[in-house]
Amino acid sequence: MLVVATQVMAQERLTLEKAIAIALENNYSIKIAERRVDIAENDNTLGNAGFLPTVTAVAQKNYSSSHLRQEFFNELQPPLNRRGVNNNNSAIGPSLVWTIFDGMGMFVAQERLQQLEEAGRTNAKITIENTVADVSSAYYQIVRESQRVRALQNALGISVDRLELAKANYDVGAGSRVDYINAQVDYNGDTAAYIAQVQVYNNAKINLNTLLARDPLNDFSVADSIYLQTNISIDQLRQSMLNQNPNLVFAAQQRRLAQLDIKALTAQMYPQVDLVGGYGYNTTNNQAGFGVRSARNDIWSYGARVSVNIFDGFNQRRRIQNAKINVLINEDQEANLRTELVGALQRTYNNYQNSLQLVALEEQNFRIARQNVDIAFERYRVGNATAYEFREVQRNTVAAETRLIEAKFNAKLAEIELFRLSSTILQDGTRQ
Repeated sequence: MLVVATQVMAQERLTLEKAIAIALENNYSIKIAERRVDIAENDNTLGNAGFLPTVTAVAQKNYSSSHLRQEFFNELQPPLNRRGVNNNNSAIGPSLVWTIFDGMGMFVAQERLQQLEEAGRTNAKITIENTVADVSSAYYQIVRESQRVRALQNALGISVDRLELAKANYDVGAGSRVDYINAQVDYNGDTAAYIAQVQVYNNAKINLNTLLARDPLNDFSVADSIYLQTNISIDQLRQSMLNQNPNLVFAAQQRRLAQLDIKALTAQMYPQVDLVGGYGYNTTNNQAGFGVRSARNDIWSYGARVSVNIFDGFNQRRRIQNAKINVLINEDQEANLRTELVGALQRTYNNYQNSLQLVALEEQNFRIARQNVDIAFERYRVGNATAYEFREVQRNTVAAETRLIEAKFNAKLAEIELFRLSSTILQDGTRQ
């Protein structure tokens, strides 16, 4: 036991704040969400919205080799039969298309790109808050398992004292062999439970290391107790949730995007006006012996183009109707999400309040049980209690401490969920 305690003291001391800081820097889910925000920022440009012209340039060179066999009318020119007639021509020139009116569609596109960027940031916030909640839960999972280890370690220490007492009584003839064997069996059972709990504790640390995106075998120690806040106001949490819960914000952004889809489709019903222009430079080299032998031409072109969709089988009207229905769907989804979140917040708060009551009750029970085990051991030592009676008191003490640990852990989980739902989990004072 002394070796284990020495190893724990030499470990890295990991606080919850430090664990969250590591997760915010290393967690892969957060990195992916932030890189998607970068993509949305890159897409949010005037050119992508259609405000800027498009300019293309083409350079082309053509070669031909011909075998000419030609006869002419009135025999004004003798027949022509020539092989290997090589011709070539080239064309070089840029062209420009600039949409100056599309039914305000480009302004809708710009607003849509802005909404997509904001939705990306909101989605990143959802990922960050969920990660912080997961890290907090995993951290206190380790605290819980550590407390269980200590509880079983204390129980094992009592079993050691009982085993030594049973052996001493048996050696001097004051106790039976049955009592000595039962003490050995109970000691072995407590040892097995302790070993299993140590494994659960180590696995909990691996889970946290995974969330922190670091070596799973990186060893550390955590806080030895669970601090609970008892002054949480459900009204403040509800107001905060309705104002800034990122899931609700994201739903509102999706509704706004659906409304922009209607505007974008409506814009397509208006004429589109484009300014067009271009420049061409063409060369010709003709070795056929007739016509133009060589030429070089410079061509400038410019103008305006108007296009309008006159009839498409009522498909545009159908698409607009579907877009309007999609807006109603998004509104219903947003309202449903708000209702679900309000219900989840209330249920979590009820669980939190109930857990606080259980914590107070189990603290009282554990104090009584701990006193009782000291009394029972002393009675067992002087022969006023049987081994069975003492074992039952010992089991009750372990059970009382386990219930207390569970009550505190459940209250902490409810507290973390309350802060996550209300989107206050990143604020100072809520991550304890």
